[in-house]
Amino acid sequence: METNQPQIKKFGTFGGVFTPTLLTILGVIMYLRLGWVVGNAGLIGAWLIIIISFLITLCTALSMSAITTNIRIGAGGAYAIISQSLGLEVGGSLGIPRYISQGLAVTMYIFGFREGWLGIFPDHNAFLVDVSAFIGLFTIAYISANLAIKTQYLIMVVIIASLVSIVLAAYDGSMVIASDEALKWGTFKGAPENDFKGSDFWLVFAVFFPAATGIMAGANMSGELKSPRKSIPIGTLWAIGVSFVIYMLLAFWLARTATEQELISNYNIIIDKAYVGPLIIAGVLGATFSSALASIVGSSRILFAMGQHNVLPYSGFLAGQSKNGQPRNAMLVTGILIFGTMLLRNLNAVAPLVTLFFLVTYAMINIVVIIEQNLGLISYRPIFKVKRWIPWLGLISSVLAMFIINPTISLITIAIVLAVYWYLSRQNLETPFEDVRSGLFVSFAEWAAKHTWGMKNMQQRAWKPNLMVPVRDLTGARGNFEFLRNIAAPKGSIKLLGIEPDSENSSMTSELDTLAESFRQRGVFSSWTVINTTEFAKGVNYGNQALRGAFFRPNIVFLNLQQHDDYETELRPVIRECIRLEIGVLLYQSHAKALLGQRNTINVWVSNRKNNWSLGWDIGNLDLSTLIAYKLKRNWKARIRLITVIDDDSELENATIFLNSLTNLARLPETLTQVFVGDFKDVVVKAPQADLNIFGMHADLQFEFVQEMTEKTNSSCLFVKDSGHESILA
Repeated sequence: METNQPQIKKFGTFGGVFTPTLLTILGVIMYLRLGWVVGNAGLIGAWLIIIISFLITLCTALSMSAITTNIRIGAGGAYAIISQSLGLEVGGSLGIPRYISQGLAVTMYIFGFREGWLGIFPDHNAFLVDVSAFIGLFTIAYISANLAIKTQYLIMVVIIASLVSIVLAAYDGSMVIASDEALKWGTFKGAPENDFKGSDFWLVFAVFFPAATGIMAGANMSGELKSPRKSIPIGTLWAIGVSFVIYMLLAFWLARTATEQELISNYNIIIDKAYVGPLIIAGVLGATFSSALASIVGSSRILFAMGQHNVLPYSGFLAGQSKNGQPRNAMLVTGILIFGTMLLRNLNAVAPLVTLFFLVTYAMINIVVIIEQNLGLISYRPIFKVKRWIPWLGLISSVLAMFIINPTISLITIAIVLAVYWYLSRQNLETPFEDVRSGLFVSFAEWAAKHTWGMKNMQQRAWKPNLMVPVRDLTGARGNFEFLRNIAAPKGSIKLLGIEPDSENSSMTSELDTLAESFRQRGVFSSWTVINTTEFAKGVNYGNQALRGAFFRPNIVFLNLQQHDDYETELRPVIRECIRLEIGVLLYQSHAKALLGQRNTINVWVSNRKNNWSLGWDIGNLDLSTLIAYKLKRNWKARIRLITVIDDDSELENATIFLNSLTNLARLPETLTQVFVGDFKDVVVKAPQADLNIFGMHADLQFEFVQEMTEKTNSSCLFVKDSGHESILA
């Protein structure tokens, strides 16, 4: 059976990971700045700098090895690792800046290549050298990654030859300085650029550290590896190990071969002291060219991967491939970016960003492993296991290295990452794979539940309306959609409880799912379930009883009184059971004609507190009524009017003081208050009109009273019973 999938050539560990990673680490800093590092820090200081630098990258490499052996990594290297763990938003927030910084890195490597070339041919035009190098790099990378890998094999031969030249120099007697003089701590005299006015350990570290980065060069090829799960850990760790040994031995050779003054004043000291100087120059050219080649190939793969996941505009174009599977479109865009940055001619101002974006990526990879290790999910079972302290050490050291290198640009780097994340989080990206965030949120929820379980009856300050809405008639539920949303929004929730005799051949499940999705789209979390029973009251009560032991359970039952409801057999048993289970109740009676009117005013009726007008923490069955009124006030932009009816003129002052004190302590500004003297049912008729009247209720609330209040107020009415766990004064 034929497929239209392009045939991508896959690479093994040596060609796909080890070679590009090793060549990126053995870069221009090794040839042109290691001598200066040894001259300033001394051999002991230089060794310490090398050890610290490689320790940071080693911890990250170990963390990367653990995570790559636990997932099916796609194209994009670190971007793919972070996206599959923390989501496309986080992956993209690092992937986009990292892609741009790798493009800048290619330009800087081209500039480094130019400097080496002009050292041989000083009469050549600098810009033409840059353009020629760019054309060569782009042509090789555009044709195929296979040609790029083969080119790097040739460059590796050149670099090996340059290192052999150093070995021959040592064998020929270049190491003339006594070992006791070489093994010393440096005096940190500085550089020619600052007239040798001094430096310090961390400044020298900041100069050297970029040499140790580049461990992602092989991981960037993740989409074109035969076995990324095997090749990335083995190839990366071997590259780090081999390059570490080379740097340590080379530092020792420099300390025994040249004086301190020679080392700090002559950046070409290795060229001068090697057995065959031109081989070192060839090594410099090869190192810069190979680093640029690895970066241009790797950056185009990051852009291609982001295109596959629709992270960027024109993602369909960016995800385009040639017949042999090469991301040609992403390569073209990358080439334009690199050529554009070449025209700037001076990248010193943004050069630190390149290293710092590497470090941010390292920190995030360590964070991924820390999260996975601490969640304790069964899905985290990497073949390559690391100790718990390793990602912590990698994270802390990466962050410290950032601020040691450049605190100001470190903050700018973090700000850029956060800005990109803010942008992507608003793009509603569809993740094509499950990430660790679901487990992270569940773990947070479990942690919160366990730590607040003992005080679950004392959550008045954290109260929010979590409604259970029994649904037997979808028409009524849809009709109350906005009313329910306005009660719950923005932080509450709605659980739809379908009640029906039989689910077979029923459309209720799909309709409830659609309704719940509508609530979620309008900013209120909603879920649903269906209970099969012929008795409405039993279905609702069974649901409440079953959820009683849950931590995240509904705290209000919303009952919509409709004409076909049998109040005595269907609703009153639910009200009584809710009172027994300490669940709040909202009984809603919609006015046939007025409905909810203009939603400008809400009347809250406060029961007569004859001889008991003191305002303590317990204000009776009034907390939930006032809280619901306040929620509606905010969402409707309405006003609240508190009304009480007394039958004794002598109570007038106490009642007025009570209502005013309630509005003050409940933080309900601009709330109207009104006290009437007379018969309650007569007052209801002549009271100020409102779009909704809220009354308290008790277990024996009569159906006739509900109907009577709806008619007398000529409005929709809400009858409320507290659970006992709310407080408007909290």
